[in-house]
Amino acid sequence: MRVGPIDLGLLREDLLAAIREDVGNGDLTTRATIESGSEARAEFISKQNLIVCGVDVAGEVLRLCDAELAFKSLVSDGDSVATGSVLAEVRGQASSILTAERTTLNYLQRLSGIATVTCEYVARITGTAARLVDTRKTVPGMRQLDKYAVRCGGGLNHRIGLFDGVLLKNNHLAFHASVGDAIEAARRRVSHLVKLEVEVRTMEELREALSTNVDIIMLDNFTPARTREAVQFVAHRIPLESSGGITLDNVREFAEAGVDYISVGALTHSVTAADIHLHVFPE
Repeated sequence: MRVGPIDLGLLREDLLAAIREDVGNGDLTTRATIESGSEARAEFISKQNLIVCGVDVAGEVLRLCDAELAFKSLVSDGDSVATGSVLAEVRGQASSILTAERTTLNYLQRLSGIATVTCEYVARITGTAARLVDTRKTVPGMRQLDKYAVRCGGGLNHRIGLFDGVLLKNNHLAFHASVGDAIEAARRRVSHLVKLEVEVRTMEELREALSTNVDIIMLDNFTPARTREAVQFVAHRIPLESSGGITLDNVREFAEAGVDYISVGALTHSVTAADIHLHVFPE
């Protein structure tokens, strides 16, 4: 799924930090084995079917390592590619390419892994009205990129952070006498332009939340059967989101129960890196 380009300028310091983390004060192995002035060409090659994400990020990492490197992307983020596809190529100083190798692959493999598994979830719920969304369960420092990868895979973003929406969860509700009291307190303290979502764990809490001025209700760890009961009770009066215990094996059941959104933390918190490698050719 094609999405708008990510602003690499905003990520420059994060990318530089990633390079510094790996390179430190120099690449000892490359210094010891590669003659100064050696030139090379390299290809990023997929070793599995995947959804591409992170090609432009890889190119930016290479440029930050050596502005003289010539990088060319052969696919776009969001593209579906087969095993053996060449995603991008780079030419220039062999030492620079080898020094940037692991950092570029770390980004490409993680982001493509997120996009690929997101696409698998989206495919499982195709034909239903449910939309797949992510969570804030991202690697620290990778929030923008992780959520960008979800979009490349066809998913939607939930809150980017704590600053762009109110979500009352059990630890917030613990400080109030009831779900209704918590929602009323939140409404008094935030702008009318801010959306308010509340997490409920029982049908009793759902009934109470439905009688309040809330924008969306999250069904926390409901089974598919209880989810269907909740959907029938709410009868489209307010959007419902399923969360907790959702996997590729059961996501279709939740979608067919009739919820509007399904949030899956596994998209980003336990992703398997895509199998991509860098093949270097001396020139």
